[in-house]
Amino acid sequence: MQRAQKGKPKMNHSTDFEIPNVRPFITVAPVKVLFIGDIVGQPGRNAVGKLLPGLRERHALDFVIANGENSAGGNGITPKTADEIFSAGVDVITSGDHLWDQKEVTTLLEGEKRFLRPLNYPPGTPGQGSAVFEIQNPESKTQNAVRIAVLNLQGRTFMPALENPFLSGREEVERLRRRTNIIFVDFHAEATSEKIAFARMLDGQVSAVVGTHTHVQTADEQIFPGGTAYLTDAGFTGPHESVLGREIEPVIKRFLTSQPQRFEVAKERVLLQGVLIEIDNANGKAVKIQRVSEIHIQKY
Repeated sequence: MQRAQKGKPKMNHSTDFEIPNVRPFITVAPVKVLFIGDIVGQPGRNAVGKLLPGLRERHALDFVIANGENSAGGNGITPKTADEIFSAGVDVITSGDHLWDQKEVTTLLEGEKRFLRPLNYPPGTPGQGSAVFEIQNPESKTQNAVRIAVLNLQGRTFMPALENPFLSGREEVERLRRRTNIIFVDFHAEATSEKIAFARMLDGQVSAVVGTHTHVQTADEQIFPGGTAYLTDAGFTGPHESVLGREIEPVIKRFLTSQPQRFEVAKERVLLQGVLIEIDNANGKAVKIQRVSEIHIQKY
């Protein structure tokens, strides 16, 4: 496994590399992965920065993934907002249908190996849809490296048309399983049925399938018979005194008048939402799943 190289990477769906500057390890306990639901704007980034260090310590986290596609003013992601999220302790950032909202995203797609976009974009699209990482946590009991694959896919029901995620996802999982049996999937989709069907298809083949996009945390966390942890939607990290992270009145006015409105990111009752999943390192099967919803007390 090679370290990331500076410069423009090859434009393929997936890349294997190490996060630098920390020693790899193998755990004797389950691998603990935290997934953070869609980070919305500065309030969401602030919550991650303030709360993630405590969550890492409290739960002895080994790896943190976050969906960051709404982190730049609620629309898209930029290198600056990505750096802020990485600096807070997130290891990998996934994305979704707001991928292209900020033109600076091209810099991330071409040069940041810890940033993923949906795998099922057409061939030749910049960036990568999956990657294999070596988990590093110097606080854990260690011997050798443990690898985790992260796969990002986007649904097609009520969403922009992309290639079939069921076909491309199944093929990619087969490839990733030759590298590791610990595979985490962020399935960015609208329809609950599509998310459940996709996860059921891969039961026993991946460690976890967690849905994003709807910004409403669901209460259906479970582990399927084959050992795949599942949650329809992880919720969102940002202001919940809102309409899905946006100021309330402009959204209501849009529904009342059918006229365009400017939807600014709201500010109050900021929560960090997501899901904590423990995975058996020996076989890649989930052994525990727990929703996370933490309030960020803001000081003015």
